[in-house]
Amino acid sequence: MKNKPTQAVPRERLFSLDALRGFDMFWITGGGYLVAVLAKYTGAGWLKVLADQMEHVEWAGFHFEDLIFPLFMFISGVAIPFALISKLEKKVPKAELAKKAVKRGLTLVLLGMVYNGVFSDGFENPRFASVLSQIGLAYLFASLIVIYSKTFKDRLYWLGGILVGYGIVQLLIPVPGIGAGVLTPEGCINGYIDRAILPGRLHGGVFDPEGLLCIFSAIAITLMGTVAGHFLRDKTTTDQQKVKTLLIIGASTIVAALLLSTFYPIIKKCWTTPFNLLAGGIGFILMATFYWIIDVKGWKKWSFFFRVIGMNSIFIYLLYDMVNVGSITKYVLGWTVLWGDFGMVVNVVGSIMIVWSLLYYMYKKNIFLRV
Repeated sequence: MKNKPTQAVPRERLFSLDALRGFDMFWITGGGYLVAVLAKYTGAGWLKVLADQMEHVEWAGFHFEDLIFPLFMFISGVAIPFALISKLEKKVPKAELAKKAVKRGLTLVLLGMVYNGVFSDGFENPRFASVLSQIGLAYLFASLIVIYSKTFKDRLYWLGGILVGYGIVQLLIPVPGIGAGVLTPEGCINGYIDRAILPGRLHGGVFDPEGLLCIFSAIAITLMGTVAGHFLRDKTTTDQQKVKTLLIIGASTIVAALLLSTFYPIIKKCWTTPFNLLAGGIGFILMATFYWIIDVKGWKKWSFFFRVIGMNSIFIYLLYDMVNVGSITKYVLGWTVLWGDFGMVVNVVGSIMIVWSLLYYMYKKNIFLRV
């Protein structure tokens, strides 16, 4: 007797979404460093391979570390249909939803400026571009596209237009004195625009990886997330169909990225279209996997560790900049240096658990940093 397809259950909050967000944030809150320390302690070859993945590539190419930031934006995009379309269906005015999106986006821009220390040192050589600013602006414009697009197909046109248009700009518009399609830190049009228009200090010296042109690319990957959210929220399809659709889209975009990379490199620091397609494709596959395991099969207990992190993601990002977590860990676990490399493993695990315990306390007290 064949198993019947699992019917989709209407869900307006996905446990898998919080878990995937927490999984993503885990790697910048000590997970990546833990892999490096374990590789050093054990000498295991496979751990050394993983440890290499915990470092950004210098320019062209792709490591797991390069996925963390765009995956976060993809996840924020997945949440948009659940947060906005349900309200549109309840006849909440579009202007009201747009106002909230603008408020959230600009709040993240402001937090990004605070994170970068723009308001310190008498505004001396500040950096205005930031990770939080890029997340905020990408969320803002992706939300506005969702709010004011009449159909899902219109949103796909926006997504395709941005990806294609971004590629045309990077490959065909010449940089004065250099030419077109020169995708180097000095030659890419992203850096030229940043040097000409973006005030203050640039993170990359001659370009900024969160610069002005990169914002358009970030909007695209956030819109990819809204596509995943659209299918996950669809009440007319079975859970098997949802997962299959996301897996097919993910695999297709990865193949497209690899094909394009033969002449249009995968570069995170200037957010090329193949990079977006590769990161987005992996996002679709991870979202499908987490959704199937957690929300469909109901295997939730293992994901609790990640969900606690994921439900306070902005707080944890700010915490690591504003609080010296390493010093706190040293006071509690400094004695572990007597154990050599193994002591370093204990120290890193202890640091992660100290922060997780704070997040767990906030979770139990229903304290969440919302913007």
